[in-house]
Amino acid sequence: MPTVTVMPNFTEVAHRVWVAHYDWLHVNITLIGGSDGLVMVDTHGSERQARIVAEDVRRLGAGPLTALINTHEHWDHHFGNVVLLEEYGDLPIHATDVATEAMLASAERTIAGLSTDDPRAEEIRETRVRPATHTFSSAVALDLGDRAVELIHPGRGHTAGDLIVRVPDADVVCGGDLFEESDKPFYGDDSYPMEWPLTLDLVLSLMSDATVAVPGHGQVVNKEFVHDQRTEIGIIAETIRDLASRGVPVKDALGQGEWPWDPSLLEAAVRRGYEHLPRSQKRLPLI
Repeated sequence: MPTVTVMPNFTEVAHRVWVAHYDWLHVNITLIGGSDGLVMVDTHGSERQARIVAEDVRRLGAGPLTALINTHEHWDHHFGNVVLLEEYGDLPIHATDVATEAMLASAERTIAGLSTDDPRAEEIRETRVRPATHTFSSAVALDLGDRAVELIHPGRGHTAGDLIVRVPDADVVCGGDLFEESDKPFYGDDSYPMEWPLTLDLVLSLMSDATVAVPGHGQVVNKEFVHDQRTEIGIIAETIRDLASRGVPVKDALGQGEWPWDPSLLEAAVRRGYEHLPRSQKRLPLI
């Protein structure tokens, strides 16, 4: 793992790349510095939390904030957008076109589904949602003056619109929730379990053995960690494919499969996997 230099609330994990890890949701916020200023990757899950992030950026004192990046449409990665714009001006917000189109509807589902027992419910509900303003479909490069930052949509996985952020000269990759360290990656009703392994193959192809890999949640990891997680996600996909090909009904699949993770984490993965498999790969029961 790389040698790190500790700054107030941020850790410099590579040359002019800082990561702040926040206890709530184990969210990571990344700052990438260039001669023209800083780019922030993700903005946390509420306006209150984003104000803390903004203050941490000021305390770091590494330069002006010039752009925001949202790795995907889930609320915990973009609900801080409004605050960062209020604090730092009318900044461009970058995301994939698919993620941007889904942000408002995804936010509405999140707010509608909040439990009255959630101690953060009011904090989340009061957030004003500001979707991304600058979109792309496959890849785009941001010019930071003396440094280029690449935004790449490697394919569908955690969501349909995931992006990764690559800093080639520093050998850093921010993966959003395509890989996680604090918990297993999350499969939801908007995930693509059968495509996720191939998406991670592309991510891995952009890494070296020395790459600093920043997950959306948890501690900074490396290529070996991402490779191991890709193997588990691949086993999940192939187990779904095998069960469906043998005619196991989707309602029985969790109980009959040999899974690398607790089956309770895979209900959506199995349901979505069965839905996405072509008819030719599913054996229909005789009765």
